[in-house]
Amino acid sequence: MRAMQIIEWGQPLQSRDYPTPEPTGEQVLVRVESAGVCHSDVHIWDGYFDLGGGNKVTLEQRGVTLPFTMGHEVAGEVVARGPQAKGVEIGKRYAVYPWIGCGACVVCKKGDELLCLTPRTLGTRTSGGYGSHVVVPEARYLVDYGTVPQALAATYTCSGITAFSALKKIRDHVDVGDHFLIIGAGGVGGQAVHIAPAYLAGRMLVADIDGGKRSHAREMGAAGTVDNNAADALRQVLQLSGGGVAGAIDFVGSPKTMEFGISALRKGGKLVMVGLYGGAASVSTVLFPFKMMSIEGSYVGTLQDLKELLELAQAGKIPPIPLEARSADRATESLADLKTGGKVRGRVVMTHD
Repeated sequence: MRAMQIIEWGQPLQSRDYPTPEPTGEQVLVRVESAGVCHSDVHIWDGYFDLGGGNKVTLEQRGVTLPFTMGHEVAGEVVARGPQAKGVEIGKRYAVYPWIGCGACVVCKKGDELLCLTPRTLGTRTSGGYGSHVVVPEARYLVDYGTVPQALAATYTCSGITAFSALKKIRDHVDVGDHFLIIGAGGVGGQAVHIAPAYLAGRMLVADIDGGKRSHAREMGAAGTVDNNAADALRQVLQLSGGGVAGAIDFVGSPKTMEFGISALRKGGKLVMVGLYGGAASVSTVLFPFKMMSIEGSYVGTLQDLKELLELAQAGKIPPIPLEARSADRATESLADLKTGGKVRGRVVMTHD
């Protein structure tokens, strides 16, 4: 097998050849045909996440060692399986759910794998889809994507379910006639712009500094869009929503966007933080009781979220996001384009030639 790997943090990825793994026990070997490039891959490539105030958490602190193969948005063909693997067919194609826990701790046994402290996540803790093959611990993490195009299904395993899971967290706050706000309409936020009209009852507002993304959001049914860099951006949102939104989701995750989201909430509103831009924001404690607001963090999504999202997509309820196919040889270029910003519309999905 061949893998595009991080050899040194922040430096160009290098192609390395290794023996193709042989699955054992319940493991399944998947030949990667589609591998999405996620913005979190940029942070992994850099080797750290910014916590603000000069603090950071490094990948090495999280147990990642080099060389490392990224890629957690994966779909491909089952080419081998261990003797105890059941429920999947060799030669059939699946989307791979990557957010896999240790399987042995208390939270994993309860089914809350996202809360596992020692996960086996593909592409962030164990080898992922920037390699030509991935070893999946159990067949239950392979999901039939049916009529959904494979490259799109691959993106649903992270950016899709991240958006879907966040939308679920404001669903109870948003009724017919209410407004909700999506901040940042890039890769993950762009998925939310496509999913929300089919899932939430309220009227969608979208804030993004990119005019093209705002225009696309209007095409997808946004009731209004705002350039959140504009001096009167907050006034526009309050005016469009009649005094504030019932729910907001920050897909950027910067101090500035978080403060914007809080200010846009009406009384009783809820802000969901998703983006990993990084930094530290100052929030008045008085706002929590005065506005009766809540703030919740949301990280990726569950295996059930993936199945539900694929069902919506197969039913034709979610317009596909724009996709750009690139060879895995262009992995470094794709990461750099994401890091620079403004060069990727939708999602880059890599193939292994």
